[in-house]
Amino acid sequence: MTDTTYSHQNEDELLHAYSEHHMNVFGTPLRVLDHGQGSYVWDVEGKKYLDFLAGIAVNSVGYNHPVWAKAVADQAAKIAHTSNYFATVPQISLATKLTELAGAPEGSRVYFGNSGTEGNEAALKLMKLHADARGVGESARILALTHSFHGRTLGALSVTWKPVIREPYNPLLPNVEFVEAGNVDALTEAFERGPVAGIIMELIQGEAGVLPVGADFVKAARALCDEHDALLVIDEVQTGMGRTGHWFAFQDEALSGGVTPDAISFAKGVAGGFPMGGLISFGEKVSSLFTPGSHGSTFAGNPLATAAGMATVSIIEDENLLENARARGQQLRETLAHSENPLFVSVRGAGLLNAVELSHPCAHAVADWALEHGLIVNAVAPNAIRMAPPLSVSEDEVREGCAILMQVPDDLPND
Repeated sequence: MTDTTYSHQNEDELLHAYSEHHMNVFGTPLRVLDHGQGSYVWDVEGKKYLDFLAGIAVNSVGYNHPVWAKAVADQAAKIAHTSNYFATVPQISLATKLTELAGAPEGSRVYFGNSGTEGNEAALKLMKLHADARGVGESARILALTHSFHGRTLGALSVTWKPVIREPYNPLLPNVEFVEAGNVDALTEAFERGPVAGIIMELIQGEAGVLPVGADFVKAARALCDEHDALLVIDEVQTGMGRTGHWFAFQDEALSGGVTPDAISFAKGVAGGFPMGGLISFGEKVSSLFTPGSHGSTFAGNPLATAAGMATVSIIEDENLLENARARGQQLRETLAHSENPLFVSVRGAGLLNAVELSHPCAHAVADWALEHGLIVNAVAPNAIRMAPPLSVSEDEVREGCAILMQVPDDLPND
């Protein structure tokens, strides 16, 4: 019988087995990781890395947090999955808590999915139902922004801008238009061309290089949606659950201008490493668009995922991690902004979602160099690296990570 545990293989042998048995959609993994603790991970060869990416903004309370691990273990020993013919206490508790954290008004509702793209699929369906209710379902357009990223399923991909990952799957959803991010005039013109079902946007475009779209643009979008009876959906998949130092980025007036959306999608950090995503709709009118049978998912809101979510929220609250995200983010930006490394042009971001702009397009070379020196970051744009450490990252750990980054050679070759 073939040994499929690979427990005694070295990293090269494991990577070979990976390439033999996995679809080649991610390329060759950088390392084979074994375990983590706090802000650190170790590979199977025993090398330690400070993780300034946190599973791409997922491991919000770090690795192996005892409260999180106990909550997941206890729930797994109790009941891990039921169908959605039944409800469970963790599911009800987390939905209640999320509407409270979002400051959503009475009549607001939560739909649980398993990923960010599923949360955005639900948002797209919500916009279409809204257009149908207005009697313009066949002609109404969905607006998205240039440089946006909302997921890789066919619906979410339809509102994802990057041509290289979208165009191979054409034709996608019809009646989708891209508007230049930050351009109020272009947005106004788009609304004036005919019925709009809604607009979906990130307040900080993470995959574009951690770029805010601008509070004035968001306020203009809210006003145009109100004027034209369209929905404003904010994608909080990467920015939500404390990542920017607020529970959700729209609650930061500097990012949103103080607007209230009609719905927000969420995922990544919500369950501290367990797969979960979803949508929060604001108010009874929007929330009532979904009716029994109009949407669903087998695994959505299962008790194991929602118990992980409740544990994550409680850790963030009990350990004041929103405040920590703001303080450590400011420390990171100030430290790197004062670096004398000529490779660093600027640093931008909010809370613990940040990017360093580089003087030339060598982001992959920088990320590779950092990894070799014990720091995990990623190349989010040709001339920018992204940093999204756990919300629990310490002052000393930020200092350690910045010290590694500031030693990156400024003459690395272009990617």
